[in-house]
Amino acid sequence: MDLSVVVLNWNAGEDLRRCLQSLTPLPSEIEMEVLVVDNASSDSSRAMVANEFPGARLIVNKTNLGFCAGNNAALPYVMGRWVLFLNPDTVVHLGALAAMVQYGDAHSEVGIIGPKLLNPDGSLQYSCRQFPDLAAGFFRKTPLGRLYPKNRYAANYIMSDWDHCSTREVDWLSGAAMITRKSLLDEIGAFDEDYYMFCEDVDLCYRAWKSGWKVVYLPEAVITHRIGRSTDQVPVRSTYLFHRSMYLFYRKHYRSKIPIAVRPIILPGIVLRAVGQIVRYRVVRWFRRAHRWMMKR
Repeated sequence: MDLSVVVLNWNAGEDLRRCLQSLTPLPSEIEMEVLVVDNASSDSSRAMVANEFPGARLIVNKTNLGFCAGNNAALPYVMGRWVLFLNPDTVVHLGALAAMVQYGDAHSEVGIIGPKLLNPDGSLQYSCRQFPDLAAGFFRKTPLGRLYPKNRYAANYIMSDWDHCSTREVDWLSGAAMITRKSLLDEIGAFDEDYYMFCEDVDLCYRAWKSGWKVVYLPEAVITHRIGRSTDQVPVRSTYLFHRSMYLFYRKHYRSKIPIAVRPIILPGIVLRAVGQIVRYRVVRWFRRAHRWMMKR
């Protein structure tokens, strides 16, 4: 078996249907299987998979295990040499999976490959990035960043000064669509379940590089991604989980490298960043409700 596609579902509904449909008409250059892991969804998506996609293996978790443990639950069942972790809010373009498998098979030093991700309108998503640093944390999605929107720290982090049209080695790739060698997962471990969700992709790529594997962005493979479809259902909790994962990643990989004098400001800085985003979300939501109320009068 060449490829195992793991799709983690939580109330994804119609997005999941479109994702699975996009996997059906792929050309036969590769042998693949599809595994759908359901994280205790409350919608009808489990029944939809069973009824409409009988060729997919359905794995049902009794509780919502989060992104990492949810995806890891599929690994005892995979048969492929490569494993694609794929969000349900994606649509795979024709030939994308074969392109990634064939590139990986031709480059034995590469352990993780990511496709070009597009927004539904065809615009580029910045799905490959440099490893985060303190400067990126200060300027990325913060009031300081909005004050200086063209700052080089955020630009360097998301690699926005590059057209994303050529194959290249990168620090890390978005977990929305990430293909990994099964042998790499066996060697360094799968997603770290200390992260409920967020930053697990950064962590996996960081560990891959440390173990001598390369991480590559492959624009010949294209996938459309409707970003945030699951996290938008619980925005405040998602903001908390994202910043919690930021701190876990810092503590696991960066803390020993940071000067002792700087370490005390890291956790308060992350907390303030999270609080600022939650307050901004609450204010925006209040204004939208007030606007709708005024329009009804």
